[in-house]
Order: sequence, then C-alpha cells, then structure tokens
Amino acid sequence: MTTRILPAADDPDAARVLVTLLSQLPASEPAAPVPDSTSLLDTLARLAAESIDELPEVVLVHERIGPVPALDLIREVALRFPAVGVVLVSSDAGPALFSAAMDSGARGLIGLPLSYDELAARVQAAAQWSVGVRRHLGRGAAEAFPAGPGGRVVTVTGAKGGVGTTFTAVQFALAAAASGRRTALVDMDLQAGDVGSYLDVQFRRSIADLAGIQDVSPRVLQDAVYDDRTGLALLLAPADGERGEDVDERAARHIIGALRGRYELVVIDCGTQVTGANAAAVETADVAVLVTTPDVVAVRAAKRMVRMWERLQVRKAEDTAMVVNRWSKHTEIQPALIEKITKTRATRTPVPAAFKELQAVVDAGRVQDLDNRSTVKQALWTLAGELGLLAAPEAAAPTAAPAPGASLAVRASGPVARLRRGREG
Repeated sequence: MTTRILPAADDPDAARVLVTLLSQLPASEPAAPVPDSTSLLDTLARLAAESIDELPEVVLVHERIGPVPALDLIREVALRFPAVGVVLVSSDAGPALFSAAMDSGARGLIGLPLSYDELAARVQAAAQWSVGVRRHLGRGAAEAFPAGPGGRVVTVTGAKGGVGTTFTAVQFALAAAASGRRTALVDMDLQAGDVGSYLDVQFRRSIADLAGIQDVSPRVLQDAVYDDRTGLALLLAPADGERGEDVDERAARHIIGALRGRYELVVIDCGTQVTGANAAAVETADVAVLVTTPDVVAVRAAKRMVRMWERLQVRKAEDTAMVVNRWSKHTEIQPALIEKITKTRATRTPVPAAFKELQAVVDAGRVQDLDNRSTVKQALWTLAGELGLLAAPEAAAPTAAPAPGASLAVRASGPVARLRRGREG
C-alpha cells in the first residue's frame, strides 16, 4: 500500500530535507510541502470534502510552523481529521515535549536532525494507525468526518453593535432545537453578553469557569451549562465583564472542542469585537455568519470586519455568510450590493424590518415566545434551513416549509496567533 504523506514546514530548507528523505521511503508518496498552518488546514479540508479516502495517511508538522504554534495545530488536525496520523518534527525530542505532543493528538515525535531510520519508523507507525482507524470505522462512518468530529459549529458575528447579532444567534439555536437537533448556544460576547437576558435565564456558571481547565470533560462541561426549558444548552457569558479576559484563544479552542463532542450543533454568539477567543471560534467554525443592516455605516463596518479577518488569517471573505437584517424592498442598499462590496456570500433570505413584532418579547426577555406568525421569525428559521442548521428543515419552519438552501462549504480553521501577538498577516 502506498503511504501518502503531507509535510508542513515554513522553512524552505527544512521542507526540502523532509521531501528528499520521504521520497526515499519505500511505498511512499510525499506531497508538495505546505508553508503554514492555514495552508495545511485548508488543504486537508478540501481533500476531506471530496472523500476521506483522499486524505493523506500521515501529516508531518515541523516545530517552527506558524502562525498557529505546532502543538495547537496538531490538536486542531486531530480534532477535525481524526483518521490522519500526525507526527511532530522537532529539535527537542525530550520526554516533556513527547508527552505534550501525545496530549495534543500526535502519533509520534521525530528528532532533528532527521535520520532515515527514525523517519521511516515513525511514518510507518502513523500510517498503520491511520489505516487501522479507517478500516475500523468503515466507509459509512468515515464519510462523516469532513464536517468535523461530533457536531457542527456556527458562529454569528455582528458588523457593529445593534444589528441584531444576539437575536439572530438565539433564533438559529431555537430553530435547530425545534428540528430535533441537540443544540448548544454559547455567548462569547465576553464583556457584554445578553443571551441570558434574551431568554430570561440567570445562572451561577459561565464560560469563564471553564477557562483555566485543560481537559474539559463532559462532567465539567455539564456543570457549566444551563439546560433551558426550550431544549437549548446555554453556556453564558460571565456576569462580570472583566472575567471575560480569562477566556483566551487556547481556552476557546478547548471549550469548542468539548462542545463539538457533546452536541450536534453549537451556535456561538461572537458579538461585534474581535478578541482572541471569538476569533478562534470564527476560524474553527463550519459556518461563519456575519450580520449587517442595509445602511452605509453597518456595511462599512462589515467590510472592515471581513478585511480584518483576512489580514489575521481568521477567515476568507468568500467563506463568510452575510445575513442582511432589517431589509425592505425600498432599501437603497440591497443584499446583492452588500455581497459585491464585502465579497462575502450573501444568503438568499433577507430578514425584514419589522421590529414591532419583536419589541414585546425582547423587552420581556422572552424571545423564545415570539409568535410563529412573525415575519422576522419565519425569515430567520428559513435562514437556519438555508445554512444547513436544521435536522429536518421542512418540519422545523414555523410556517410552510421553505425550499432548503445549500449548506455552506465546511471551512477549515486558520490561525489567530497574530492577533495575540498584535501583528497583522
């Protein structure tokens, strides 16, 4: 059997040495090396979207890969593509790094400088493990991997304050839960989260309570989650906004990974500010939604947000779904123009401007009680079906079932380490 190997190294000399040695291994097929973590994850996502059989058996990650650090990158690959064997290549082959690499999901560690015998042994072991996993799971289960292990993650971000971000996220989650999906709603607007206020929920725990925990087990997660009568599992923002600083990029990744493993769908309200935590959420999301209103200020803010995501290598504009809220046929700025300006993918269903329908339930903090006849609710639940968030779109819509739209393509995560270091890509 031919072993397909994908090396990832940002140093051209290291990449050349890797490819040279790999090409000497028997029955090996090394691919062209990828220069950074974004390229690696994008390549794997593209191959997984075709078929799990297209994925390489082994991925080699060089210690100086960037912008996402090597161990974080290994963890991401292991979570999103669990049938791929990942091997770390490092000048430090000591027991501490070996243990950290194994905890991150690596299948082996190769010391530098490279030796043919060690490289061959580690690659062969990782390849055998990968083949065994795929054989054990079988083709039917394996085909589910392109969407990531466990559930899907959907982020909802606002172009600016007041465009309806939280209301949109809550309605998406309610629609998914009504369709029969086990759904979690996470408030990652860490300093000004209002999910609890919209649903009339107060709870002593929040996402900040999970920030310092390295291994977020199901039991630990359950203690922090509020099981609402709507069927949603709520992970709320901290009541004290300053505690939001405890939730950094690494904590966000761990928490989202734990939620993926427990729920079919995870809807995350990311607010309107870019922090390490919510940027990590956007980059790991299967679907990223950006909400705007059809006015000049909001559209400019949406364009600014998309450009920032691209500079930080969080997400590409074309991989972002644009939801236009408070739309009417008399609005000068139409969704097609917003799509052209922002270079995003505008959804087919705009949300009408009908705040009078919402005012009573919003003021009461009971948005779950919004009448099914509401045109805003109908549009948002239709959008949930269009984005592929519903288990049975025809049964979940509050009125006659809309024709379900095509789901957005799964987007692999990319780094936000540059945000943490305060520099742009």
